[in-house]
Amino acid sequence: MTRDDVILVGVDGSTASLYALDWAAAEAERRGWRLHLVCAYALPSFAAASLDGGYAALDDSAIQEGAAAVLAEASARVSGRGVAVTAKVHTGDAAGVLVELSREARLAVVGTRGRGGFADRLLGTVSSALPAHAYCPTVVVPLRDNDGQQLPEGAEIPAVPAVRRIVVGVDGSPQAERALRCAIDEARTWDAQLTAVSGVPVGSMTGVLAWLPAAVDHEQVLSDMAEGLDVVVDRALASQAPAGRAVTVRRFALDGTGAELLTEFSAASDLVVLGSRGRGGFRGLLLGSTSQAVLHHATCPVMVVSSRADELPGAAEGHASGEPPADPGAAPEA
Repeated sequence: MTRDDVILVGVDGSTASLYALDWAAAEAERRGWRLHLVCAYALPSFAAASLDGGYAALDDSAIQEGAAAVLAEASARVSGRGVAVTAKVHTGDAAGVLVELSREARLAVVGTRGRGGFADRLLGTVSSALPAHAYCPTVVVPLRDNDGQQLPEGAEIPAVPAVRRIVVGVDGSPQAERALRCAIDEARTWDAQLTAVSGVPVGSMTGVLAWLPAAVDHEQVLSDMAEGLDVVVDRALASQAPAGRAVTVRRFALDGTGAELLTEFSAASDLVVLGSRGRGGFRGLLLGSTSQAVLHHATCPVMVVSSRADELPGAAEGHASGEPPADPGAAPEA
């Protein structure tokens, strides 16, 4: 299976989805790719008040017309961008539809209001489910103004800033290396500044590093991590050197968890990139803790590179041209 030069965009008529559409259009314009807009709905049914316990299905004609109107509005919004646009209404769970369509896309983009709280952590929300299962990198675009302030639904949609500052989380795992290659590709596309960050919470002897001996040399831990970061970044740069403009990567090995550091960096960045292990079975329904935390708290768009992209032939194309898929048995992201 090969991938088309297309960005898949989920739209539902909300302010958040239209802002995400603007982000996707800027990316498509920069890359010379096309947009494919999708509006999906699941037809509800309810138990009829009858003795036989039968079911009555709602007539979906009005719902389908509404979805078509959403796509027409979205298509008109990006019609002057010089980007080819296709659009289609699908019946079914929005996250499931987008996951299946992501098999042939280079990138998937969805919006989120980033409300936080229990409701926004449910797997059924597209912005949580799609990054965990997509067969291509997924960008989740929060509805925020250019100062990082959350905007309410119905607010005037701000202009999407150009991607000038990108930060990528690197933890030594194969999936983080794939995310790093995607980040390098984005930096090259946008002529953006790229920063690679590795974190380990050495400043406290509680939590995940409670097993460390009290006499551990914290500076040495950070120094060793910095050396490992250099090796990974240099390897990624060398593997993509022939692809175009050289990219300079700033590197930081810092005291703190990956989620904390990437969320903090997001306040001064235009895009955060990170990998997610996308494990199988029930646990595979959930993103890793780092990915979940960054998606919920970052103030800029977040690109999640799921390991499910490795399941398709040619998965390394597009964002990481010519690279072999990561070893699925290697150590995952935390």
